[in-house]
Amino acid sequence: MAYHVPVLLHESIEGLDIKPNGTYVDLTFGGGGHSTEILKHLKKGRLIAFDQDEEALANAIDDKRFTLIRSNFRFFRNFLKYHNIDTVDGILADLGVSSHHFDSPERGFSFRFEGPLDMRMNQKQKISAKTVVNGYSPEDLSKVFTLYGELPNAKRLANAICQAREAKEIDTVEQLYELLKPMFPFKTENKMLAQVFQAIRIEVNQEMAVLEQMLLNATKCLKTDGRLVVISYHSLEDRLVKNYFRSGNFEGNLDKDFYGNVTTPYEQINRKVIVPSEKELEINSRARSAKLRIGKKL
Repeated sequence: MAYHVPVLLHESIEGLDIKPNGTYVDLTFGGGGHSTEILKHLKKGRLIAFDQDEEALANAIDDKRFTLIRSNFRFFRNFLKYHNIDTVDGILADLGVSSHHFDSPERGFSFRFEGPLDMRMNQKQKISAKTVVNGYSPEDLSKVFTLYGELPNAKRLANAICQAREAKEIDTVEQLYELLKPMFPFKTENKMLAQVFQAIRIEVNQEMAVLEQMLLNATKCLKTDGRLVVISYHSLEDRLVKNYFRSGNFEGNLDKDFYGNVTTPYEQINRKVIVPSEKELEINSRARSAKLRIGKKL
């Protein structure tokens, strides 16, 4: 089983506008697909890759130009400084969950398999999906489902979970699935359940906060004309990236200078979001929700 098929590979590498002797960062190494392609474009350049999942270390590339660091990418700037790197020419972030994680029942990312309620990208962290489902108050659960799942019946879902866990702790993916499945309309249940699991996963891994911190740190690390390439997989991520590229803040508020020019740290290379081609979707259906945005540091 492949660890992960790299999504929008050609488009993302092209977006980086790689300089042969430049320094680049792959924030989401995974199976190494994007990193391998970046290295093909480097001569004396350097590539620093990050992944918080210990299983990704098995995919490390044997190349003197390459360094793989096991860490959440929210800390990437600190690690670059440790390696005496102040600025870089390009940064790539392929957000979301790898096929490897979705297809591993023991990781609990998908309701297609029986498994523990886990969903931790970094299995050394304490908070898991089980912690969220069994420990959060009805109000906090409802907030998670509203913010990260955009679910209209968030309060009802939260109350059902809290009522069920009083009788017995919810330990497995199957238990949560069977509890919530009857609460959704027939034919839309899988889509809605996917939103529930997405919401819990985002909360467990603090994905939105990590993304915000990454965007701010990337701006500090990139050289002038350096590229930031971000592939997102749901509207919450894409909206954040779009707003930041467009306005320099996460709310999308346009601030203008004395001359009426919008003050933002980036020029948007693609005004229209880049999505996978039909040919790519035939090969990798999981790329369907992918959206690529490219910013050039001003």
